[in-house]
Amino acid sequence: MGAFFASAIDLMLPRACGGCGTPGTDWCADCAAALSGPPIRLRPRADPRVPCWALAPYRGAPRRAVLAAKERHRADLAGPLGFALARGLDTLRDRARPLILVPAPTRAGAARRRGGDPVTGAAFVAASWLSDCRPVRMLRLRAGVRDSVGLGRGDRQHNLRGRIIVAPGRPNQARFPANAEVVLIDDVLTTGATVTESVRALTAAGVTVRAALVTCHA
Repeated sequence: MGAFFASAIDLMLPRACGGCGTPGTDWCADCAAALSGPPIRLRPRADPRVPCWALAPYRGAPRRAVLAAKERHRADLAGPLGFALARGLDTLRDRARPLILVPAPTRAGAARRRGGDPVTGAAFVAASWLSDCRPVRMLRLRAGVRDSVGLGRGDRQHNLRGRIIVAPGRPNQARFPANAEVVLIDDVLTTGATVTESVRALTAAGVTVRAALVTCHA
């Protein structure tokens, strides 16, 4: 009966891979493979002064999956994208130390339109796959931040300068384990402006950021 109802749901709401559109699956093996390689070291134009890593270039299946999660309400992709982040984190982390994942902030209006924040969703899934790891939502955007699509490096930096802050009442370094590694998580790194301002805000709040890991680099 379970298989019957699953088939009926597929007929009414056909599933398609979020990376390539293959019918009958949310995420296919080929698209999973595109995010399964070792993390790529980045050196963004805006230097956040912490090591930055990405799972894949912003093209092909990874790009389509990020866009589907952000623009087409594919909340189901938090699972595979989060698992890919967990694999990358597992290769980078010091397993003797606890791991704290801090999602980069998203504009509140964008999160409402999308039915949630894909970056936070993926970070929470990633933490669930890793031992001694927890996600902590600490950052938020002040009012006045524009959508960064189409903005150049200077405009992106100006758009975000001073507008990423640690939300009042959020946990700080003093409430983390003494030897914890804090890693910033985001979906796409283009110029590095978001990572730079996020690290600045966390550092100002007394949080030492170990690295940043993103799904894709553009």
